[in-house]
Amino acid sequence: MCDSCHCGDSSQPAVTLEFPVQDQPHGSRKIVVERDVLDKNNALATTNRQFFNQQRILALNLLSSPGSGKTSLLERTVQELKGEMAISVIEGDQQTSRDAERIRATGASALQINTGSGCHLDAEMIHRALPHMKPLPHSLLFIENVGNLVCPALFDLGEAAKVAIISVTEGEDKPQKYPYLFRAASLCLINKIDLLPYLDFDLALCQELARQVNPALQFIALSAKSGEGLADWYQWLRHKFDHSHQH
Repeated sequence: MCDSCHCGDSSQPAVTLEFPVQDQPHGSRKIVVERDVLDKNNALATTNRQFFNQQRILALNLLSSPGSGKTSLLERTVQELKGEMAISVIEGDQQTSRDAERIRATGASALQINTGSGCHLDAEMIHRALPHMKPLPHSLLFIENVGNLVCPALFDLGEAAKVAIISVTEGEDKPQKYPYLFRAASLCLINKIDLLPYLDFDLALCQELARQVNPALQFIALSAKSGEGLADWYQWLRHKFDHSHQH
């Protein structure tokens, strides 16, 4: 949980307040006030999702720590798939517009959202961005969230799926340390596998630990630099894209 932005655990929405009461035998009683701290976010996420569904836009929420290679993977993905489908990108960062500029250099439309001290994107930010972004109907929209393994996983943006991205430089214990991310994701991309010969990273163990958190989680090991595994990533995207147009 992040103190700076008051992120809540969406699985534990109850707030307990304890007040002193003079006429009680033990001097106090507990009054439980239950409210979903993510109600407002979830309502806007539903609105966003309805818009995406109506426009046949496949929106994917990309989650990772800083330095996982998320933007490099997006650059290569856009360059190699832009001939097949229209692609746009919403970039989330605390400061600077560097990532959006990198994406625009590939020829894709990109909009930067700077969160300041905020550690995640929320549904309202996406809702406000869409009229400016104007993603085309029947298109693919990547939402590159702020680099953070905790808070972004708790906020529904209206996306069709969350994609977790980790790199082999981070250690295979990430699923144990940050279970919310892996529980929320549909797909886990394990990036920078070109570095495996130089690192003590157990690929099978990482997948095993993640499946303990989310048995349904899918995995693709790849390298945005060497290109290994990218064909599987693109096939996953094509399948999701085609499926989104059938409903």
